[in-house]
Amino acid sequence: MVGMRILTFTMIAIVLAANVRAQNTVSFPTDDGGVIFANVYGAGAKGLVLAHGGAIHNKESWTLQARELTAEGFHVLAIDFRGYGKSRGPGDSNPMDAPLHLDILAAVRYLREHGATDISIIGGSMGAGAAGDASIASKTGEISCVVMLGGAPNGSAEKLTSASLYIIARDDTSGDGPRLPWIREQYERSPQPKKLFILDGSAHAQALFETKESKRVLHEVTQFLSANCTGTKPAH
Repeated sequence: MVGMRILTFTMIAIVLAANVRAQNTVSFPTDDGGVIFANVYGAGAKGLVLAHGGAIHNKESWTLQARELTAEGFHVLAIDFRGYGKSRGPGDSNPMDAPLHLDILAAVRYLREHGATDISIIGGSMGAGAAGDASIASKTGEISCVVMLGGAPNGSAEKLTSASLYIIARDDTSGDGPRLPWIREQYERSPQPKKLFILDGSAHAQALFETKESKRVLHEVTQFLSANCTGTKPAH
């Protein structure tokens, strides 16, 4: 009997682990005629869109974090922005200047249509700007929280409709110089609730997950989402 129980528990653990790892690739339209492809992990009411940065990043670059967040109970959707992978839409030849916030709003809509009632965004660099802009363009309650790694809204941060968490390494720089001063300015303009979390080092955006601070960053993210995402449904 003991042996059978051990075998049963082992099989259950294997099935649960497989469910955490499992993903499906889906596609959905944007309001301006584009098509976005994304990887789905998990299911449930707590939706979370992962929005990648530029250059070498894409929906697959979130794989490890997506699995960890799924294990925390999130219904995760990691998207390819237009111009990446099979995703396409107006401006996709130069994604940095394209209306990427529409890709995120389409992802939010997809999650809501598939059971999510509380939806947040995590964006890295380019994706952070798009996440902030999506919050600005959204209805109150449509996006509960935005987490911006190494970035900030391109638009006016005082117009954010979501709780906001800014995470940046102190010495993170671009070709224009240090990123922190501008991100701090946008943070100061953001409505409450909000938080600015500054780490030592120079890792940019998603690269923070490749440092010794990875677990600390993920902990900050999950704690902020837990404290500030209330499940409010969008106003009509």
